[in-house]
Amino acid sequence: MTGQAVTSIDARHIGMAYGQTVALRDVSLSLGRGEIVAVTGASGCGKSTLLHCLSGILRPDQGEVWFQGRNLAAESEQARSRLRRTAFGVLFQFGQVVAELTAIENVALPLQLGGRRYRDAAAIARRRLEQLGIGELSDKRPGEMSGGQQQRVALARALVTEPDVLFADEPTGALDSLAGEQVLAGLVRLAREQGTAVLLVTHDAQVAAYADREITMRDGQVEFGGRITVEEVR
Repeated sequence: MTGQAVTSIDARHIGMAYGQTVALRDVSLSLGRGEIVAVTGASGCGKSTLLHCLSGILRPDQGEVWFQGRNLAAESEQARSRLRRTAFGVLFQFGQVVAELTAIENVALPLQLGGRRYRDAAAIARRRLEQLGIGELSDKRPGEMSGGQQQRVALARALVTEPDVLFADEPTGALDSLAGEQVLAGLVRLAREQGTAVLLVTHDAQVAAYADREITMRDGQVEFGGRITVEEVR
């Protein structure tokens, strides 16, 4: 496929509807390797649905989503789920950390699901927590943390496998400004260090300012900024 050497995700003519409600209309966009792209727009414009299609959570009704030579829209649910444990990281507005597990156990979980022994997985998880400034919370459970701390644990978990792409859906939407800034600063820094591309869904212009490029959506369509060229990535 054209541009595969520099592209992490290439979505072509994506369409998605919920019953009679059209969520996405002929959406095409590309995400370059290591690039941070913000997807913005009013509530209900299709931002989250787009993220869900690109990350394989949903299979679009129409179109193709290419990743490393594979059309995710044609992959099974099992194959797409496997990608989200390895090549993709996903971070939601409410981090969805497991309440019964400690911070280090939460972060180690994706590595264990990938076959790592707990001892090795926990050592990597501890480093991620320390990189995000919350190493002292390793043995704490979510109920003993603030919302911002829980979200940084969720971020550490999303990045612990060093994914090719991180999908972040309103990752600071439930946080105050200080906690949100801490999460975003950590997200950008670790993504840059790992070479992870980021698709960042947000309605907040201050959050979008952390990105390299902004895509604006309206009524299920991309208004501007949807595609990139090889020259732009270089």
